[in-house]
Amino acid sequence: MSAYADQRVLVVGGTSGVGLAAAREFVTQGADTVTASRSPQRLDAAHAVLGGLTASGGGAVNGQTLDIRSEEEVEKFAAAAGEFDHVVVSAGETPMGRVDALPLADAYAAMDSNFWGAYRIARSVRVRPSGSLTLLAGYLSQRPGLGPAERHQCGPRGPRARPGPGVRAAACQRRLTGLLRTPLWEGMDVTARERMYEAATQRLPVGRVGEAADVAQAVLFVTGNAYATGTTVYVDGGGTIA
Repeated sequence: MSAYADQRVLVVGGTSGVGLAAAREFVTQGADTVTASRSPQRLDAAHAVLGGLTASGGGAVNGQTLDIRSEEEVEKFAAAAGEFDHVVVSAGETPMGRVDALPLADAYAAMDSNFWGAYRIARSVRVRPSGSLTLLAGYLSQRPGLGPAERHQCGPRGPRARPGPGVRAAACQRRLTGLLRTPLWEGMDVTARERMYEAATQRLPVGRVGEAADVAQAVLFVTGNAYATGTTVYVDGGGTIA
């Protein structure tokens, strides 16, 4: 029997990219999984994917509309949702642009979503003793990149305070040098995006661009390891040593 059978998991932002990949892993492992997103359309699309896993013997899936920018919504959700064994936060707006060009309103919105959104979840959602809180950090949250051609992501994530007695906290980060193939880049010109992927493939020691599933596996490692806490796991294809 899987270690996640009969456990409850919340994946905030579990409707696309790494969040959806993590939700898929939890459902496959038998966890009753709640995916939260402020987009009803994305929730429906994710449920269509995850529901098939439930029908094949995976854990139950429920979708919940939730805007983590709203303290009132988060507190109302937390009061009704009850306790979770594991909470994963992968949601957040990620406006792109150089610091000298990104409008301040976009920068404020990114912080409200990426940082304060995660903070609201950590503050309000109840996690059972020995459970875990895992934050998916933006790839530039620790150190900005260099070079005139690089785009900068606004919105570092990660309240580092201990969330409660016995509750484990961890972060999974990926750096720009460990690029992931996710919907984050769908707004780019196709040719430019493929060039970016090819450059990363040539640069990384693993010789490929990362996939959302690569980070999802790291999420399950830290949630499933009762001795892992207060740590940051880098999933970057060897980008930090390249």
